[in-house]
Amino acid sequence: MLHIRALTGTDSLEDLTELLHRAYARLGAMGLNYTSVDQPVETTARRIAGGRCFVAELEGQVVGTAVVRPPYDENECEVFTRPGVASVQQFGVDPPAQGRGVGRALLDACEQWARERGFVELALDTAEQAEHLVSLYTRLGFRPVGHVQWTGKVYRSVVLSKAL
Repeated sequence: MLHIRALTGTDSLEDLTELLHRAYARLGAMGLNYTSVDQPVETTARRIAGGRCFVAELEGQVVGTAVVRPPYDENECEVFTRPGVASVQQFGVDPPAQGRGVGRALLDACEQWARERGFVELALDTAEQAEHLVSLYTRLGFRPVGHVQWTGKVYRSVVLSKAL
């Protein structure tokens, strides 16, 4: 049975980082240098500190994660600084658990968190070349609203947003 919950102090950030590495391996193999492909544990912790981290458990194992956060004061992506817009980052599902509704459930938890805090929109981004992800997010109600070229990334990201 799938269970979505907030990250707790007893969860291992090392294990969560390894999960992210597995979840992003396909994207890395496509030549896309997403942060989560090879980020250290310290980066995982820093990105979690900016918002609420959810984890997905399936059969007692953590198989997915997402961080939802309020607008940034400053960010290379203008959409992520807009009042009323929460954003999702560090979102990944372990490959063996993909296609089982884990990602959808994590995004639902992020949407609920954002709605409860009065946000009117939820935004995220992904590489343009990750057409499978752009398609997934579109099926889940997100729509493209712009692009961003992150410093140090070899790809341009499409920014997608969903009205809450």
